[in-house]
Order: sequence, then C-alpha cells, then structure tokens
Amino acid sequence: MSTHEPTADDVVGAAEAIVDAFAANDGDRYFARFAPDATFCFYAEPSRLNDRATYERLWRGWIADGWRVKTCTSSNQLVQTFPGGAVFTHDVATTVATADGEDSTRERETIVFRFDGDRLVAIHEHLSPAAG
Repeated sequence: MSTHEPTADDVVGAAEAIVDAFAANDGDRYFARFAPDATFCFYAEPSRLNDRATYERLWRGWIADGWRVKTCTSSNQLVQTFPGGAVFTHDVATTVATADGEDSTRERETIVFRFDGDRLVAIHEHLSPAAG
C-alpha cells in the first residue's frame, strides 16, 4: 500500500471520473473506479452492499428495469487527504429516468479513496439525502 499523500487535484480528478461515468450510464467505466472490496451505504437500500460485485448486480437490475441517469452534477466539494488515500465529500444533484418517469434528488456523498499502485480507487461510498 502506498503511504504517499495524494494531492487535492488527484482526488478531485478521481471523484470526477466516477461522477462522469455515472452521468454517462457507463457501468464498465464507473465500476472500474472502485476496488473489488469496496463497500456502499445507500439510504434507499435496505442494507450495506459489501462489495463491488453486489452493487454491479443491483445496477444491472436497475438498467434492465429502464433506469437511466439523465444528469448528475457535483458541487460543494471538500478533499481531506491522508497518507495512502483521501476522503472526498460533495453535494450531488441527480436526475434519473425510470419506467415511471423522471426523479430528481439532492444528496450528500462521501467517497473514500486509497492508492492501488499509482492510481486512486474508491473503497467506500456513502450517500444520504441532503437536508432541506
């Protein structure tokens, strides 16, 4: 494991790659930014997703049901670095299309990164509804 500290630009770039892939509905590119052992806490799901494969199965089900991201924007970004990784928090505004129409959400998200070789990969994502 790397013990050097990433720059804020490294972290923002890694987070933007995740948001961009999500907004493009590009599951392959999106999931490639997460470690296989990454965990996910989504308030709309009944339990924690304990690895990337579990989330990938859930994603494929959403897609099969007609779910698609229309827009996803990140704002109010904060980067906290530490030797070997970082914590990235931001506000996320997302609009998705579903079989029932469109749905827009405002959420807060935390993504924890660690180095895998020379690149940052996400090892944990936590999503919660934004207040107000």
